[in-house]
Amino acid sequence: MIRLYFYVEGQTEQTYAHTVLRDHLARFGVFVQGAILAATSRRHGVTHRGGGRHYPPMKNDLERLLKQERRPYVSFTTMFDLYSLYSDFPGMAEADKLKHLPYERVRKLEEALVGDIGDSRLIPYIQLHEFEAILFSDPSAFKIYFENCDKQIEELHKIAGTFNSPELIDDGQHTAPSKRITELFPTYPSAKPDAPVEIATVIDLTTVRSRCLHFNDWLTRLETLGSGQP
Repeated sequence: MIRLYFYVEGQTEQTYAHTVLRDHLARFGVFVQGAILAATSRRHGVTHRGGGRHYPPMKNDLERLLKQERRPYVSFTTMFDLYSLYSDFPGMAEADKLKHLPYERVRKLEEALVGDIGDSRLIPYIQLHEFEAILFSDPSAFKIYFENCDKQIEELHKIAGTFNSPELIDDGQHTAPSKRITELFPTYPSAKPDAPVEIATVIDLTTVRSRCLHFNDWLTRLETLGSGQP
């Protein structure tokens, strides 16, 4: 069985990898070994994790993890949001020239990450534009966490309907997916990480994959890891 480590931005992604993606990938012979929070800093020998998006601490930490785990049939993947990713991320300057082409933009960043880390076992994934795009795949799922929210769900459906994919809901300061959700559900930020994970958990992966093409391409690649095992 292939063993796979997730290297993730925050607790939302960490829990989603453990609760949704782990069981799914196990059916393809891919065992999720763990979901590790990305490093934000390292001081006095102690690594602080979660919430940070500056690249140097993440790079040092990820390279250390790759060196520690060199056994056969081990792979690594990432799960970061494109939204508010810091300018020190590799390839950012070139990627910013492609803001009008979101899919090409995010692929440029993923390619730059692999090139900078220099390990073919790393399968990069950067979410367009943030985790909440998954929630826009089926806004009716919000009722699992919020009560008496039919009007808000209707508005979320309207927002989703104006884009060809939830992944294309932009990364503006006030119009990113999470900002649009917060406008309708003011308590949403304080409900993290529980709310987004609980909502995402009830959305069938088939639905997410049909609406979020970049997510689907990534998950398909992870599934195929199992086909190369001995």
